[in-house]
Amino acid sequence: MPVKCAVNGFGRIGRLTFRYVWDDPELEIVHVNDLCSCESAAYLLKYDSVHGTWDKEVEQAENNEDAFTVDGKLVTFSQCKDFTQVDYKAMGVELVMECTGKFLKVQELNQYFDCGVKQVVVSAPVKEDGALNIVLGCNDHKFTTEHKLITNASCTTNCLAPVVKVIHETFGIVKGCITTIHDVTGTQCLVDMPNTKKSDLRRARSGMVNLCPTSTGSATAIVEIYPELRGKLNGLAVRVPLLNASLTDCVFVVNQDVTVEQVNEALQRASESGPLKGILGYEVKPLVSTDYTNDTRSGIVDALSTQVIDGNMVKIYVWYDNEAGYSKRMAELCNIAAAKNISEKEPSFNE
Repeated sequence: MPVKCAVNGFGRIGRLTFRYVWDDPELEIVHVNDLCSCESAAYLLKYDSVHGTWDKEVEQAENNEDAFTVDGKLVTFSQCKDFTQVDYKAMGVELVMECTGKFLKVQELNQYFDCGVKQVVVSAPVKEDGALNIVLGCNDHKFTTEHKLITNASCTTNCLAPVVKVIHETFGIVKGCITTIHDVTGTQCLVDMPNTKKSDLRRARSGMVNLCPTSTGSATAIVEIYPELRGKLNGLAVRVPLLNASLTDCVFVVNQDVTVEQVNEALQRASESGPLKGILGYEVKPLVSTDYTNDTRSGIVDALSTQVIDGNMVKIYVWYDNEAGYSKRMAELCNIAAAKNISEKEPSFNE
């Protein structure tokens, strides 16, 4: 029997994760909770300006304003601001995909377990003890049956961590900094106006016409995987007026002199076998951002852009579809979590 699941928060990541999970025979999504209308939820699940029209039939359920159907299969819908008001236990929901981006404290997330839920997977990092932030291919070996509250970290951490893994384990990282050239998100304004989602004043300016420097915690989050790099990595983000496909500029000082060929060889080798296969990509063609739309790998090295300065300073460009790649990892993490902590079987997600 598949594990029954619910999605709380039906924004960009919630809907795309829904698409990837839908065809997983080990998981069954039976409920969605969001503040929007059920009609809007169904419409935006079917039609997406970036990722295209979904090949499933999605319709408002007949004679039921609180449900929609996917290829005829019913998915119930609620509009509860307080997720504890959703009767997960009555629906038999055992796993919740927490995709609101709002509930990031362990104490509030633990309320899911009082609702009968057995496993919670959060689509954002939780920076407190009591939650395990996981980057597949990098630290998923730390995930045990004791971890009922886990996260999929962030999209940029998922892009960056595999590259850090390869460079650090192969050459040794002394220090580094990153800049992610990141697409607009829902935390920015379409036109200049007060921003109620973030305190960053720059995000109150139009995301459609501005380059917007802002923060990213992706580099500092790497210390959860490599504690020895604490204080050695940091970075910033620049939001750009594009809808999809971002680019992380990684600069590392390493422990030894290296060549461009050695760096690229290590990255290519890691992309072709081992734990990063299907997660880290390697590209030698002169591609641009739109070529990476719907690429489900966490990050793809732009081999043509790799540089080495003065022997031990390494510069690497890494592309990523910050929605598709991240949501695919989210779906895979849900499969792993359900298998480990609910079904007690081997994970079976499609690589």
